[in-house]
Amino acid sequence: MVITATELKTNLGKYLDSVDREDVLVTKNGKIVARITRPEDNKLELLDSLVGCLEGAVDFDEARTNRLKRQ
Repeated sequence: MVITATELKTNLGKYLDSVDREDVLVTKNGKIVARITRPEDNKLELLDSLVGCLEGAVDFDEARTNRLKRQ
């Protein structure tokens, strides 16, 4: 969900409650300046766990095919 900084300021509680369902992106002057996420969603940790999963140079389609095979 994308909202303005003014909207966030006016309805902070509402958007803090909605973070359980989706990330909230905050814009200022038309540019995204912040993201509110659940603290349990450590995205950097998830990315770190993916390092080294694929061997060699792999394009997007190959990566997707390999991921689907593991499921």
